[in-house]
Amino acid sequence: MSNAKNLIVLGAGPGGYAAAFLAADLGMNVTLIGKEENPGGVCLYKGCIPSKAYLHVAKLIAEAEQAKNFGVTFSKPKIDPKKLTAYKNKVVKNLTGGLGQLSRQRKINYIKGEAKFTGNNEIEVVSGGAMRKLTFENIIIAAGSHPATIPGFNESKDILDSTTALDIDRIPKSMLVIGGGYIGLELGSVYASIGTKVSVVEMLPYILNGADRDLVAILTKNISGKFDEIMTNTRVAGVNKEKSVLKVTFESKDGKRTIKQYEKILVSVGRKPNSQFIGIENTGIETDNKGFIKVNEQQATSVKGIYAIGDICGEPMLAHKASHEARVAVEVIAGNKAAFEPACIPAVVFTDPEIAWAGLTQDQAKQNGIEIEVVKFPWAASGRAMSIDRTDGLTKIIIDPKTERLLGVGIAGYGAGELISEAVLAIEMGATATDIKMSIHPHPTLSETFMEAAEIFFGQSTHIYRPKKK
Repeated sequence: MSNAKNLIVLGAGPGGYAAAFLAADLGMNVTLIGKEENPGGVCLYKGCIPSKAYLHVAKLIAEAEQAKNFGVTFSKPKIDPKKLTAYKNKVVKNLTGGLGQLSRQRKINYIKGEAKFTGNNEIEVVSGGAMRKLTFENIIIAAGSHPATIPGFNESKDILDSTTALDIDRIPKSMLVIGGGYIGLELGSVYASIGTKVSVVEMLPYILNGADRDLVAILTKNISGKFDEIMTNTRVAGVNKEKSVLKVTFESKDGKRTIKQYEKILVSVGRKPNSQFIGIENTGIETDNKGFIKVNEQQATSVKGIYAIGDICGEPMLAHKASHEARVAVEVIAGNKAAFEPACIPAVVFTDPEIAWAGLTQDQAKQNGIEIEVVKFPWAASGRAMSIDRTDGLTKIIIDPKTERLLGVGIAGYGAGELISEAVLAIEMGATATDIKMSIHPHPTLSETFMEAAEIFFGQSTHIYRPKKK
C-alpha cells in the first residue's frame, strides 16, 4: 500500500462516501472528511432519507383513509409528533451508523470536521477544535448544497427550511409552503397528512416547473383535494409576525394584493452550491455565475488533480447523479477510461401519486424541434391499478417515429419511483418500442402499463382500443 494513490474526499454525502468507498476498494489510501459523526451528508441526515421516512407515514395514513372504498373503515389516526420524529431519527441513525461501519471496514481515514482550500494542493481541516493542514495529489470535492433563502425575511423559528421542517415537535394548524418544487410538495404532503392545513404559493404558472405537464396534471388533481390552496402566478410580497401568527402579503400576476395568515411558513425555493464555503477562491478552480464548479466529462476541474461531483457542480441536484459522478472521478484517478455521459438521469417526486420521468420530455422535444411520437396508457385500463383502487395514473413514452427508439418515459401513479428504472435501462440500452412490446411483463402488475404503452405505438394494445393512425 506504500505505493497506493492518496485521495482526499471533501464531503461525505452520497457522492462523497460513494467515491471514498470505491477508491478504497481499488486500493487507494483514502481520507474522507464530513461534518457529522458518520458519513451520510445532507441526504441521509437532513434530506432524502428522513423526508422519505415521513412520506411513508403519510402514505400509510392515506391508504387507511382510502380503505373505506373497500368497505374497511379505520378510526381517525392519532399522531404522536415525538414518536414520529423518533422513528425518523432511528432510520437516520441506523443508516449512517452502517456507513460508519463500512468506512472502518475499508480502513478509510474518516475525519469529522470542516475543510477549506488554502491552495491548489493543500486544505486546512478543523476537527475537534484543532486545525491541521493536509496536502494532496488528488481530491474530490463533494461538498453539496444548502437551502436557498429569500432576502428580507425576518428570522423566526416559525419560518422553516427543508432541514428544520424535518423536526416535528408539534403539529401546526396551518402552513404556507413557498415554492412549488418537489421538496416543498413532498414536505407539504407530510404535514397535510398529519393534520396541517397546507397552502402552496408558486411564482410560475405551474407547480413542478420542468416536469411533464401530463404527469403534473395528475398530481395537481390529487393534491388539490388534500392541500388547502395552491396559488400559482403569485409571489410573496411580505411577511410580518403578529403575536402567534405570520401575516403574508401575496401579489398576483395582475398586481392584486391579498393578506392571509399562517402558523408556520416553509421556504422551499431551491438549493445553492456550497462552493462559497470551501475556500476555492484560494485556488484556480473555475465556477459559473451561479457558483457551480465547472467540470468536464471526467469530473475534472480547471486545476489538475482536483475533481468535483454532485450538487456543487450543477443540476440536476440528485443523490444518484452524485453517486455515478463519484464512480467516474475515482475511475479516472485510478487511471481507467471513464466519462459521465448518461443517456438519461431519472427523477422522482415522492408525493401521492408519485411522478417519475427519465430522458426527453414532450416539452423539451417541442422546444428543440425534435420529431417525436407520444403514446399514453391510462391506468384506468390496468387491472392491477383497478384492483388496488389507484387508477389515477398514466404511463407515457416519447418515441422516435423513424427508429422506434425510446427517447423518454414519464410515469404518474402509485409506485412510479419504483417503475421508472426499467425505462432508464431501456433508454440506456437503446431499446425500441418493439423491444418493450415483445418483453413479457408479469400480470397483473403496474409494470404492464409500460409494455402496453409501447403496444399503443403500433395500435395493438390489448386493454385499450387505439388504432394506429394511417
